[in-house]
Amino acid sequence: MENKKEMRTWLDDMNLDHPLVIAGPCSAETEEQVLRIAHELKDTDVNYYRAGIWKPRTRPGNFEGVGALGLKWLQKVKAETGMKTCTEVANAAHVKLALEYDVDLLWIGARSTVSPFIMQEIADALQGTDKIVLVKNPVNPDLSLWLGGIERLYSAGIKNLGAIHRGFSTYEKSKYRNIPEWQLAIEFQNRFPDLPLINDPSHITGNREMIFEVSQTALDLNFDGLMIETHFDPENAWSDAAQQVTPSSLVQIMKDLKIRKESDPEAEYNKDLNNLRAQIDVVDNQIIDLLGKRMKVADGIGTLKKQKNVAVLQNKRWNEILGHMVLEGEERGLSEEFILKMFKAIHQESINHQEKIINK
Repeated sequence: MENKKEMRTWLDDMNLDHPLVIAGPCSAETEEQVLRIAHELKDTDVNYYRAGIWKPRTRPGNFEGVGALGLKWLQKVKAETGMKTCTEVANAAHVKLALEYDVDLLWIGARSTVSPFIMQEIADALQGTDKIVLVKNPVNPDLSLWLGGIERLYSAGIKNLGAIHRGFSTYEKSKYRNIPEWQLAIEFQNRFPDLPLINDPSHITGNREMIFEVSQTALDLNFDGLMIETHFDPENAWSDAAQQVTPSSLVQIMKDLKIRKESDPEAEYNKDLNNLRAQIDVVDNQIIDLLGKRMKVADGIGTLKKQKNVAVLQNKRWNEILGHMVLEGEERGLSEEFILKMFKAIHQESINHQEKIINK
């Protein structure tokens, strides 16, 4: 699969004056709920109405979707509001039913993308369709696996393709439900700049209070659109209650987001500059996060040294680290002077943390 301008045709043909917006409830719960939310979103920037029909959960016993019955509700949404509809498909049977009920856009979830076997099964079922098919990143940060899933669909003759960035699972504690790993999404764009890329801030954050922040970062990084879970009563949603916003909140988010205009004669320069600055912001935040983690490790070392009555400063160990880091830095184009200054500062902060613990 090679990058081609034609990959954007389905999105360009929509002639939108704002990023693509996909919104609706995490799960279709009842017919009344699905239709009420759709009518509240009807005259907004929402382009596709989403609702989860099949909702396999990480652990059994929770609500796992209403199944095919919900497809009839999506048909009513289209008939009553004129909105285009979309849902997740996880196997060939889901594909068959979604196509029968004329769902306009299908997406493939992170748990499906992770398996080449499942992706091939879905690709075979979708072969030759003119529906739009979006592929979420796999649960683990593996760009090859993500692109491989899309390539299977491409090889099946599916031309209207795109990707959804929903973040990556991690065992580490984080403010995110799924760590965004923005650098991987940036690499995706570098490889396929014309393949539409949608951000899913709902699943990245797991927290409605962070939806705007992540959405703005995505737009600053030239994402093509957003998928935001929306419910008229988020607190009582049957699944993922904490990450859903109300329709009115969604409208406000859309108003507040800063979207670059193309009318400025310096638009291309500003676009490139803002994109690069956004990338720097992402990396800087990652650096701060890593430094915070490093100091927590230093705290652990300080606690251990206090227990064993060991001195904080260990010159031999420090010199070994510094020499190794200088060599590592050279391989990455970083000067010895910079590496020495940076790691001496980090080392001093580490010593400060350890001394605080020992002297408590």
